[in-house]
Amino acid sequence: MSVLTATDPARAFEAYQRVRPRLPEARFPQRCHAVGNLGEIAAEFDLILLDAYGVLNVGETPIPGAAKRIANLREQGKPLMVVSNSAGYPKRRMMHRYAKLGFDFSPAEVVTSREALLAELATAPPRRWGVMLTQEPGDDELLAHDIVYLGDFREEYDRAEGFLLIGADGWTEARQALLTASLRAHPRPVCIGNPDLVAPREGGLTQEPGYFAHRLVDEAGVTPEFVGKPFPGIFDLALARLASKPSRVLMVGDTLHTDILGGAHMGFATALVTADGSLSGLDVGEAIETSGIVPDFVMHRI
Repeated sequence: MSVLTATDPARAFEAYQRVRPRLPEARFPQRCHAVGNLGEIAAEFDLILLDAYGVLNVGETPIPGAAKRIANLREQGKPLMVVSNSAGYPKRRMMHRYAKLGFDFSPAEVVTSREALLAELATAPPRRWGVMLTQEPGDDELLAHDIVYLGDFREEYDRAEGFLLIGADGWTEARQALLTASLRAHPRPVCIGNPDLVAPREGGLTQEPGYFAHRLVDEAGVTPEFVGKPFPGIFDLALARLASKPSRVLMVGDTLHTDILGGAHMGFATALVTADGSLSGLDVGEAIETSGIVPDFVMHRI
């Protein structure tokens, strides 16, 4: 099994299909229902979970109508939470971004895979972690742990006792080769803070830590631990903040293999948004049929 370059929607979908055996199992409805927008179905649910990229924003650009829809849902008294695999950024930066994009989420309403990763690290044995992440001034959320930011020298990799793949900005094929060679020579734990293969940004889809993680499975023979959608830890964090019966929760996202699969694995209802995310430009019905990942609802935008 190999993961090819996944920077256009068709190749990204194919790549997700190839790694499907490594993802959680779930039960799905027999068919999905097309709806005009989230307002048509919100009353059926006690809690709405929203993906960010492809649903609320594309990179640093808000999706048209998303902020207004959130405001309308608030007027209805509907509880909302953002559940995002944006592990590469500290919470402070995430909140600043949402405010700049026109959203009024509170910190408690935003759950990221970085928070899920930090929860995992809090109970893990102490290790010297080699970190895939561009160091950002003021980002102190990882400083409670013994970390080194991975660069271009093999000794950095060989000295690490485990690896955290958190953010792929600045990651290169040369660094991927160093990581692969080091793991082949000495297998160690690998934890993935963002299982996404791709993310929608202004210039198209970008490769994310999950893309490089699955290559490590194939090329170095490691078995990473994934933290974030579609795996349950991040959803457990959300429900710990605002408990709700799973059947009364709606997960809204743009990606079948993360948002929809993950939500269904948890027993949530799911809604697929198609206009701006990882399936943009594809035949969505064909993608659903091919994958067998069936959302409860499909809408153009929220």
